[in-house]
Amino acid sequence: MTTLDDLPTPSLVLDLGILRANLAGMAAAVARHPGVRLRPHMKTAKSLDVAALAAPDHGPITVSTLAEARYFFDGGYKDQIYAVGIAPAKLDAVAALNAQGAEIKVIVDDAEAAAAIAAHPGPLSALVEVDVGEGRGGVAPESGALLALAATLGARLAGVLTHAGHSYAGRSDEEMARIAEVERAGVVRAAERLREAGHKVGIVSLGSSPTALHGASMEGITEVRAGVYMFGDLFQMQIGTHAPEAIALTVLASVIGRKPEREAVLLDSGALALSKDRSTQAAPKDYGFGLMLDLDGRASFGEALVVRTHQEHGEVKRQDGGLDLARLPAGARVRVAPNHACLTAAAYDRYHVVDGGREVVAIWDRVNGW
Repeated sequence: MTTLDDLPTPSLVLDLGILRANLAGMAAAVARHPGVRLRPHMKTAKSLDVAALAAPDHGPITVSTLAEARYFFDGGYKDQIYAVGIAPAKLDAVAALNAQGAEIKVIVDDAEAAAAIAAHPGPLSALVEVDVGEGRGGVAPESGALLALAATLGARLAGVLTHAGHSYAGRSDEEMARIAEVERAGVVRAAERLREAGHKVGIVSLGSSPTALHGASMEGITEVRAGVYMFGDLFQMQIGTHAPEAIALTVLASVIGRKPEREAVLLDSGALALSKDRSTQAAPKDYGFGLMLDLDGRASFGEALVVRTHQEHGEVKRQDGGLDLARLPAGARVRVAPNHACLTAAAYDRYHVVDGGREVVAIWDRVNGW
């Protein structure tokens, strides 16, 4: 029997029971809206084993890289949306997968990219990306660009898609519900305008974990995309996506030094193992680069934060100076809850799966790269 005491550090630990509970919560939230399906975003998990639970029976999924698209297609997932604006040079790869039986739809908000999709000899279809307030990719629902892109795509138009990434700025259930309604209304309006112009719009897709959970209505929507809800993290916890005990992903680390003069310990998990994401800096509670937990995943050290990172070092302190160094000799093992699960997980090629304890019950692979 392999346990957390036997693993090299740093290692990525995934709690199966928490994962299952998070998946069930999102499935129930989407099931409130008849006729709307969940298309899980696999950009965080990047794992067939997680997909088997999140999108059973090889259901529809969302991906963010060509590497994911190939990996999940090889694993039996045909119906995919590659939800990053497509560069024309990548169209050959997508078309080749579709020629083998995949049904990968790309997204577009650029006139030249749309023209490249329309002119490509291979099997391709695309959704027009709609901006409902995030200010990243997409065109406005009332814009002339929306109609122009659809006209260029012609029969290759599959629908419209949006992502309310600005929901991450919400700080209450009411604010999340308001943003969710703006998201819904915006993408539905885009679909209505395209239909009025004579275009067939089969897919009307929206999603972020907060808006998927808090949206009061999904009228006019065909599918919801979300991803980080599967694992959770310290930022999502603070914006109400999940409870504190619902963080399924942690990094296993070892103490490599104690610094009594500054009441700190050093871990062998630094910027590469945890990421340097500071998403909680803008949240009510700043968790630095992560929260140190004990080997059982409990916050028994109090608010012991990774306050500083170097490439392979993480320094942990408590703001009140009360870190119990006697419990943390060199070699002691701890776990770190991440600020941003997506970026933390990206450093690893596998999950060491536990189920509420220290025994490693499975090892699941991940696909990395682009």
